[in-house]
Amino acid sequence: MAVGIFDSGLGGLTVLDAVEKRLPDVPFVYYGDNAHAPYGVRDADDIFALTCAGVERLWAEGCDLVVLACNTASAAALKRMQETWVPEDKRVLGVFVPLIEALTERQWGDNSAPREVAVKHVALFATPATVASRAFQRELAFRAIGVDVEAQPCAGVVDAIELGDEILAEALVRSHVESLKRRMPNPEAAVLGCTHYPLVEGAFRAALGPGVKVFSQPGLVAESLADYLARRPGMLGPGRRARFLTTGDPENVSSKATQFLRRPIRFEAA
Repeated sequence: MAVGIFDSGLGGLTVLDAVEKRLPDVPFVYYGDNAHAPYGVRDADDIFALTCAGVERLWAEGCDLVVLACNTASAAALKRMQETWVPEDKRVLGVFVPLIEALTERQWGDNSAPREVAVKHVALFATPATVASRAFQRELAFRAIGVDVEAQPCAGVVDAIELGDEILAEALVRSHVESLKRRMPNPEAAVLGCTHYPLVEGAFRAALGPGVKVFSQPGLVAESLADYLARRPGMLGPGRRARFLTTGDPENVSSKATQFLRRPIRFEAA
């Protein structure tokens, strides 16, 4: 009954923490491609190949359902994977749709025509590859009309978080928010379009100010996954054991993961 959680590095641990709390009886296998992080500066073909390799490893662990807890992979690879690569007995889901459903106040599976929504001015903070893909805007257009999205590529933030440099990460966040506000002075909502960003969510909130509603992914993804599994319990795979896998150095990744989640985490070589 295992479910796979894939990420380019450590950011997906924010999603893992939320889904474990929401679904305590489900064993989750986490795969971090730390050896190749960050994905946000790679091209689409590279991201596709690396993501497919990680998903195949999770399938080998008995995870028929894999969640891409990586916005860059969701933006640059997921559509191509679903259309050309994923077999009929497997599923790969992304993290954009739950976020957009929350932003547009839609229920899961609502496929009605796009309509006007309350929020008109949205700031999107994401990696350069996610911004370049325009995947967020494409998915949003399926559900809402009349929404102005200003996207800010947040170069360097993921690297700083992966290195454990909180001071640098927060300084970069402030700089990126200031840059976006020069183009959109009064956003009504802000989307943290990278699963690393909840680790510095406080810095985003402080820089944006109290009048901006911030949408962060972990809790939204957890609720969406719980709903998905309630509707499709057959997608729980045959795996029985929770594991943490990494393409990086297990000892180093374990140390950083333990700091992030504030509980002991032990990674194994993928």
